[in-house]
Amino acid sequence: MNASPASDALTQRAGEIAAKVEAFVREIVVPYEKDPRRDHHDCPTEELVAELKGHAKAAGLMTPHILPDGSHLSQRETAIVLRATGLSPLGPLALNTAAPDEGNMFLLGKVGSPEVKERFLRPLVEGNARSAFFMTEPAEDGGAGSDPSMMRTTCHLDGNHWVVNGRKAFITGADGAQVGIVMAKSDDGACMFLVDLPDPAIRIEHVPNTIDSSMPGGHAVVAIDNLRIPADQMLGQSGEGFRYAQIRLAPARLSHCMRWLGACIRANEIATDYACRRQAFGKTLIDHEGVGFMLAENLIDLRQAELMIDWCAGVLDAGGAGGAESSMAKVAVSEGLMRVADRCVQVMGGSGVTSDTIVEQVFREIRAFRIYDGPTEVHKWSLAKKIKRDWRETHA
Repeated sequence: MNASPASDALTQRAGEIAAKVEAFVREIVVPYEKDPRRDHHDCPTEELVAELKGHAKAAGLMTPHILPDGSHLSQRETAIVLRATGLSPLGPLALNTAAPDEGNMFLLGKVGSPEVKERFLRPLVEGNARSAFFMTEPAEDGGAGSDPSMMRTTCHLDGNHWVVNGRKAFITGADGAQVGIVMAKSDDGACMFLVDLPDPAIRIEHVPNTIDSSMPGGHAVVAIDNLRIPADQMLGQSGEGFRYAQIRLAPARLSHCMRWLGACIRANEIATDYACRRQAFGKTLIDHEGVGFMLAENLIDLRQAELMIDWCAGVLDAGGAGGAESSMAKVAVSEGLMRVADRCVQVMGGSGVTSDTIVEQVFREIRAFRIYDGPTEVHKWSLAKKIKRDWRETHA
């Protein structure tokens, strides 16, 4: 079936934006990969990120997937653009397409009131603030992880304020964020709140060292002690928190796939260049079948990841919730990209495990990607439950 003229125009629009983004990442951002401005967790410092964002603003490429009128590119268009930002681990930070900000901007753009958009969304879109999404809780507390129904953080109404108490874990970017989206449980069910950060009632207990190092602020454990939030900063009504979380869930899950596809494309470029230059046993590495076949398998996995992303994006663009589809995409893409990253390291041998190139970092980042936004096994379990439900419906 041929694409319609309208879809051709949209693809051309996205392609033009992506081409500018790719040139910016390769020419401006990539040289910063050797910049020593890193914190003790090896994450880029606020100073480094601010400098990169300054370059993006000067180039007119800040938050390229959100248009000047505030509208978003379609998910299929976004995939093309975010893939280009991901060509460097620093690219999403420079261009303001990184997690959790990208998902938070999407959510606020969909459900925020004009007042919420002006106060909380605009600074994020302009690249003048970072955000954090407070949902996951410490395992030692028996709190919510992959199962959000286990949430132990509570909230109750006190006059015209909600009071929140609990602990959260693995809160990406909490250290240094200016906007927070906090999940808590009332008598009605899950609730979602917007808060200004920092707030003395939200205390960072610990920022653990993790295998990944691409996100400023790391993944903090925080304590929330009698946090008072004005009632008009609740998104929706009491008990509607999970419904709002679902609006964010599938697109944010998919955008991770988009960005890390770009990173693995770049890692494969580096490994391919190495294999085509390096001599061993009388010929270049790529002429050895074992190496050449690994790079051929990389092309297959990269193309399959691209197609899975495009398929799921099409479901979302058509108005589907995309829950099952984004689970399938997340599993297929994260597992496929893990194979790609692993092969890149293997092809490069000793060089592949050093920080001389980004290949080693991409390997670490993709390993973490297999866990966050739902481990592979949780998504498979969710899909298995859907299979059983569908079977029951057809055999009732």
